[in-house]
Amino acid sequence: MLTSLQNPLVKQIRKLHSRQHRREQGLFLLEGTHLLEEACAIDYPLVTVCHTSLWQESHDRLWKNLCDRAQKIELVSPEVMQVLATTVNPDGVVATVPHRNLQLLPGALQGLGLAVETLQDPGNLGAIIRTAAAAGAEGLWLSADSVDLENPKVLRASAGQWFRLPMAVSEDLTAFVRDLKAQGVQVIATLPQAATTYWEVDLCLPTLILLGNEGAGLSPDLAALAEVEVKIPLSRGVESLNVAIAAAVILYEAQRQRSTYPRDILNKNHR
Repeated sequence: MLTSLQNPLVKQIRKLHSRQHRREQGLFLLEGTHLLEEACAIDYPLVTVCHTSLWQESHDRLWKNLCDRAQKIELVSPEVMQVLATTVNPDGVVATVPHRNLQLLPGALQGLGLAVETLQDPGNLGAIIRTAAAAGAEGLWLSADSVDLENPKVLRASAGQWFRLPMAVSEDLTAFVRDLKAQGVQVIATLPQAATTYWEVDLCLPTLILLGNEGAGLSPDLAALAEVEVKIPLSRGVESLNVAIAAAVILYEAQRQRSTYPRDILNKNHR
């Protein structure tokens, strides 16, 4: 059992709380039973798994699965687990895993996608990932100046859907969106001054939804690329919606539209 906070492995894993060290080590942190179950479900590679004895007693089947998959598995004291995890009350298991390949997804967008610019709150990004996966989005593109996709809070807030939604980080999101638009993809943005409500837009077309920073919204350059500007009606005195909620509203309107009309009619109308 690892009991010393000065153990080299413990120190190495603790450094993964930092974005800089995640990049330097080529690793990031998975915390908690649910994320480990999701990682195993898609055969995501595991480097080191650390767990407490109490957790092992309660999760024998998953523990055996982790023993078969991980390069190294370590029993640690509750005190060590407390410093390895970023949560206040860890459930007793964490793992280090290699970086996910976040190269740009193929340029063609056949269904529904999201382009997210300069998002800073990891909880918001995780919630957007979770909702996008649930609503059947094809992928998410993130600007390089946004919160780290491998931030532990992003992973937790995604409730495991982080592993299932195709995602990529773009060094030039504006150029990428411009390329998609040139291919005939409908680009929409939510803007408070828009005259059109979001449910008036044909979301059965291949569509890219633009989402911006929590406070400043979309940059002028990216917003200018939207061929359709939509608003989400708000009651008097309410300035705006949380960006993750706004994403969910539009994503599920798209799902509603796509489930309302027979696929053969959609294909005929949108050729």
